[in-house]
Amino acid sequence: MAHHPGSRWPSPLERRIAIRYLRGRRGSGSPSLNTVIAIGGIAIGVAALLVVLGVMNGLRDDLRDRILVGNPHLRVLVFGSTLRMDDWTGPLEVVRADPEVLAAAPEVLTKSMLFLDPNYPAAVDVVGVDPDTGAVAVTSIAQHLTSGDLTFATTRDSVDGGVILGYRLAQRLSVFPGDLVTFATVTSVMPNRATGAITPRFLRYEVTGLFDTGMYQYDDGFALISLADAQVFAGLGEAVTGLTIRLRDPWMAPEVGQRIEAQLGYPYRAYDWQTQNAGLLSALKLEKLGMGVIICLIMLVASFNIVGTLTMVVTDRTREIGILGAMGLNPRAISRIFLAQGAIMGAIGTSIGVVVGLTLGFIIDWSGLIRIDPAVYFIDRLPVHMELLDVLVVIGASLGVALLATLPPSRGAARLQPVEAIRHE
Repeated sequence: MAHHPGSRWPSPLERRIAIRYLRGRRGSGSPSLNTVIAIGGIAIGVAALLVVLGVMNGLRDDLRDRILVGNPHLRVLVFGSTLRMDDWTGPLEVVRADPEVLAAAPEVLTKSMLFLDPNYPAAVDVVGVDPDTGAVAVTSIAQHLTSGDLTFATTRDSVDGGVILGYRLAQRLSVFPGDLVTFATVTSVMPNRATGAITPRFLRYEVTGLFDTGMYQYDDGFALISLADAQVFAGLGEAVTGLTIRLRDPWMAPEVGQRIEAQLGYPYRAYDWQTQNAGLLSALKLEKLGMGVIICLIMLVASFNIVGTLTMVVTDRTREIGILGAMGLNPRAISRIFLAQGAIMGAIGTSIGVVVGLTLGFIIDWSGLIRIDPAVYFIDRLPVHMELLDVLVVIGASLGVALLATLPPSRGAARLQPVEAIRHE
């Protein structure tokens, strides 16, 4: 088959010669050691880069999902230190009318001290929830209850209400469903007229259930009570501390928040989940970029293996290259032989790396093989989520680096003069 001399692509003859040069000397049918090392370097770099990017994606997605189990996509609050929203029914109707809003509900959020033993108190966030939000709940906390339900039904008449605790908090306090716990709150408490000191109020609640979200921050520090009980607990009367909102797309929370702020006007303000967790999300994004750069350096090292391998081939095959030139193979054709050789090594190494990386990532994610400290990382295992765009970018970058690595040795081979190359010892 004829091959146009000006073509940029290797001809079948050039590809066959390139494959021959990848093999060992003396008629060996297996690839040379240098070829194996070069291909292995690319494969390791690609696999490592895919796994690292998958881990970064997994941390981002898992943290987002865990955050949004007990956290709404968007909150509507008011300016001021009391966070007291007296007129909330009108704003709630405005919020529910937005096309991006799936569900919205009032909320009471306050802080308190919880203890079973007075000598061992625990600081908790007390959340008053309204389970009746229509067909779609604002959060998915109800799906993570290990016992009890959001009716907070108690078995005693002498308590102030029922409470559902995070299972880690319950373990820390040795509390079980049916036990009584005491909350201490200074909300809406007036100072003692005689001493001027503030004496906290003590409220008794029955533990009616536990929840396990997988998010350490929630499971170790949150307590859920009914909205009506929370209004009494915080001394708000009919007021609430804010409105909670679930959106069709969580990532649109900032845009929807700005729109709702403009509709409601002062003193209302929107607070989205991304802003609330901005430090964590920014750290993950920076870590993904940094790790990607570090692994790319591994791929650059692998590219030097290709340069070294092809340079050695040029040195070892100098006489053969001269004979090919004497037989009529022009410098461009000789250059394309080494281009094809680098492309073959890059393609094989990249393919092996992609298979190994995807397989390893799947095994790590499916098995939960690598456990991490939830007190530090909020989640208890290392997740790996592969994204198609990341895989395509890694494949393109790997092949590009492999082809660029062929340029120096291919140009060196093309500059060899046939007579001098044949005389080479």
